[in-house]
Amino acid sequence: MLLLAGLILLPLFMMAQKPTRVKLIKADFARYDKRLGEDIQRLIGNVILKHDSTYLYCDSAYLYEATNSFDGFGSVRIKASDTLNIYSDLLNYKGNSRVAELHHNVRLIDRRATLYTDHLWYDRKTKIAYYTTGGKIVDSSNVLTSRKGYYYTDLKEAYFKDSVKLVNPDYVMLTDTMLYHTETEVSFFFGPTTITSDENLIYCENGWYDTRNDKSRFSRNAYMITKEQKLMGDSLYYDRKLDFGKAYNNVMLNDTVQDMLVLGDYGEFRRKAGYAFVTDSAVAVMVDKQDSLFLHADTLYIHFDSTEQIEYMKGYFKTKFYRKDMQGMCDSMIYSFTDSTIFLYKEPVLWSDENQLTADSIRIAMANNKVDTLALLGNSFIISMDDTLSRNTFNQIKGKVMTGYFRNNQLSKIMVIGNAETVYYIREEDGGLLGINVAYSSDMEIKLKDSDVITITYIKQPDAHTYPPTELPVEKRRLKNFKWLEDRRPMNQQEIFIW
Repeated sequence: MLLLAGLILLPLFMMAQKPTRVKLIKADFARYDKRLGEDIQRLIGNVILKHDSTYLYCDSAYLYEATNSFDGFGSVRIKASDTLNIYSDLLNYKGNSRVAELHHNVRLIDRRATLYTDHLWYDRKTKIAYYTTGGKIVDSSNVLTSRKGYYYTDLKEAYFKDSVKLVNPDYVMLTDTMLYHTETEVSFFFGPTTITSDENLIYCENGWYDTRNDKSRFSRNAYMITKEQKLMGDSLYYDRKLDFGKAYNNVMLNDTVQDMLVLGDYGEFRRKAGYAFVTDSAVAVMVDKQDSLFLHADTLYIHFDSTEQIEYMKGYFKTKFYRKDMQGMCDSMIYSFTDSTIFLYKEPVLWSDENQLTADSIRIAMANNKVDTLALLGNSFIISMDDTLSRNTFNQIKGKVMTGYFRNNQLSKIMVIGNAETVYYIREEDGGLLGINVAYSSDMEIKLKDSDVITITYIKQPDAHTYPPTELPVEKRRLKNFKWLEDRRPMNQQEIFIW
């Protein structure tokens, strides 16, 4: 109980303490002038006053003993501590509240920063200096201006509000609200903020910036814009010295030159190294008004040339893509933007209309956002379903290397080079099966119309036979290494995530 009483009485005792008096330490002249009022002392020349442990200097002053205050004029200085001094032309100091009000050419000089304003209040109890009519703080590398500012001298923190601007040799930062540490030179912002430099423009509504080490973190509608790209994410990290950025959650890289979006939940942007990558549900969208391409892979790498334009994109592991007229999957791929060519590697599969195309690797050449030619390289195989009702008969073309030529996004001609083989079902106009053609040749040329074979031209050592349906055994109706992979074909953009 006694302890509790002590805890209660202690603050009451402190509150009851009388304020200390402002003391005159020195002045060249001290005069009383009744015309000024009772208990008013006029001090002239090299005035030094002391309140508690704080010394106050000025050229001349009026000392008001009744109110324990004074007005100081000319060469005003408040020595608040060994590292903190405040200068001005005019000073009004109230000893009872320990508040100083300074006017004209005000400078607050701390160890690492200097505050400039024309009107400043300094509260010795709270050790807070503040202005409301405009001011700036200058340190070793930054000039920070605002309409309102609060400087916590013991914490070495400054809080700025209204039209805040930080100017650094490398960038300019504009915001509405900022907290700035003068010791560490780290700024925190809590409203719409833009950071503009020669390299990029950054926007966010919350974050921090280490101006000494050029490292930063941004959130709330954060994005970074370079000459050709826009990087967005729920949270962005950026190292200006390394020109290196990270993005977390709902990541989007938008390239305006190639009309491409890359989406995911984690990404890195390494400008000096010339590449960026996105992973975790990564998707690239090649935007087209009529038929956009949606591509997914575990990780998508985007490589830039010296002008920061996208040169090519790589997809690594479990790559799958969808477009209305073309779908595909493979282990890894490269999309070259310089010549509009797509390379598919490791067990690639390509679907075009009714055709399934496989090979050791596939090269697709685009023109005007349409397939122009494609090359099947090594163990090439094209399969299409002959009878969609029975779903058991397939037209097949096989060879070492194939080149497919497209017209209006449909296969119009196929050249087969090396060990060419075909199995083709011959039907009447009404759909009745006439026979099954099995052919072998060194090379072949196959012409198609509306996905149907019109002619097959055998080149070098042809061996072709047409069998009645009942005479060709079932095991002969499918070429070696036949695989029908329709169940893995993406039928819409959501199915690119299903491996």
